[in-house]
Amino acid sequence: MFDPSKYRTFRFTERSLSPEGAVRLVYALDDEHEFVEEFDVPVPEGADLAAVEPILDLLHWVAGVSYYKTAAPPKVACETGTPGPATAAFLEALYSEGLGEFAVVNQLGALPRPRFPRGPARDVAVERRAPQRVLVPVGGGKDSVVALEIVRHSGLDFTLFSVRDDPAMQRTAAVAGVERLIAQRRLPLKQLGELNRSGALNGHVPITAIVSCVALLTAALNGYDTVTLANERSASAGNVVYDGVEVNHQFSKSARAEALLRGAIGETGAPVDLFSLLRPASELGIARTFAGLPQYHAAFTSCNAIFRLDPELRLASWCGNCPKCRFVFLVLAPFMEPDALRDIFGKAMLDDLDQYEGFALLTATGGHKPFECVGEEEESLAAISLLAADPRWKHRPVVAKLVAEVLSVRGDDPARVSSALALSAAHNVPDELIDHVDALLRA
Repeated sequence: MFDPSKYRTFRFTERSLSPEGAVRLVYALDDEHEFVEEFDVPVPEGADLAAVEPILDLLHWVAGVSYYKTAAPPKVACETGTPGPATAAFLEALYSEGLGEFAVVNQLGALPRPRFPRGPARDVAVERRAPQRVLVPVGGGKDSVVALEIVRHSGLDFTLFSVRDDPAMQRTAAVAGVERLIAQRRLPLKQLGELNRSGALNGHVPITAIVSCVALLTAALNGYDTVTLANERSASAGNVVYDGVEVNHQFSKSARAEALLRGAIGETGAPVDLFSLLRPASELGIARTFAGLPQYHAAFTSCNAIFRLDPELRLASWCGNCPKCRFVFLVLAPFMEPDALRDIFGKAMLDDLDQYEGFALLTATGGHKPFECVGEEEESLAAISLLAADPRWKHRPVVAKLVAEVLSVRGDDPARVSSALALSAAHNVPDELIDHVDALLRA
C-alpha cells in the first residue's frame, strides 16, 4: 500500500529538450518513486535550444504538480537549478492555492504549503514591444474561439496552438482556417493509476498553468512574441473558503495566477509576453459574442465530464448533465434560439426539472458553486434575469422555477445584467489589442 504520510520530499531531478522537440521531465518522491512526463513540441530547424533553458526550467517546475499531489509532502528539492524569487512565489501559490480543491476533496485539513528555494533575483529585464506574431492556444471551447477572432480582427500575424489534438480543437481550427501548432503530452498514466489504487492521493491540478508554459516554450522556439490566453475575469471568483483561503477551481486561470506567472516569465528573460485577452470580460459577455459566431456552434465543446466517462470522447460531445454543460447552456440561452441550443447540446436542458438543482447551484443556491469551470454566481443570476424577461424562455420549466425559487430570494437587481456585461479595466491586454477586445465584446 502507498502511504502518502511517509514521504518527505518531492524532487525535481532531470529535464531535457532535444533538437527534435522531445521534452523529458523527471521527478521523484524521496528515493522511492520516479515519474517521467514527456512532451513533443514543434521545433524549427536551427532553433536556439540554449535560449529557452529558463523556460524549460519553468515548465519542469510547473508540471511537477501532477506528481507532487500523490503524497503532497512537506518539502521540495530543486536539483536541476534554483528558481528566482518571482518564480518561487508563483510556484508556492500553484502548489498551495492551485491544489486547494484537491485539499478540500481529500479532506487534508489544510492546503499544502511547500517552500521553494529562492535563488538570487535575475537581472533579465526584457523590453516589452507591441505584439507582432501571436500564438493563440485553443482548447475547443467558446472562450478560445472568441479570443482567436479578436486577434484576427486586429490584423496581427497569428497561429493557433493546442496541447493534444482533440476533435473540438480540430473542428475549431478547421472553421477558423488558421494554421495550428500542436504539442503532444504523455503522462505515466498506468503508473499513476496503480499508485492511486494503492492509496496515493488524487484530485484536480492547475492544468492551465501547465498548458501556458508549454505554449510559452513553443512560442519562444518558433519566434512568436506573444501568447494570448482566453481566461475571463469570472475565473478569479472562488468556490469555498477552506483553511482560511478562498479555494478556486480555476486558480490557474485567475488574475492572481496570471500576475504571478508573468513575474516568473520575466525572470526567464524570454522575449515573449503572455496575458489573457478576455480578462476584461465575464463569461456572460463572452457567451453573447460567441452567440454571434454561428460558424463555430457545431464545432465547440466545453464538457469535461464526457472525458471522465470515456477518454475517447474527450471534447467530442456534451454529456448534458454536468455543471459545465448547465453553465454554458445557461449563459448562451439569452442570446440564442431554444432549438439551436437543443441541437448543440442534444437536449433541451431548461425543460428538464431533474436538472433544476444543478442550475440553482450555479448561483450557490443549495450549496457552494460547483468545482468546475463555471462563472460567477452573479452572472448566472444575470442570465436567469434575462431569461425571465424573454418570451422564448420564460415559460420553460427550469427557468420558471429558478425565477420563483432563486430570483425571488436573491432579488432581481436591475443593475445585475449591465454589471455582468460591463468590461473591466483590470487586465494586462496591451494597447494594440484592447480596442479590438472592446469592438467584439461590447457589441
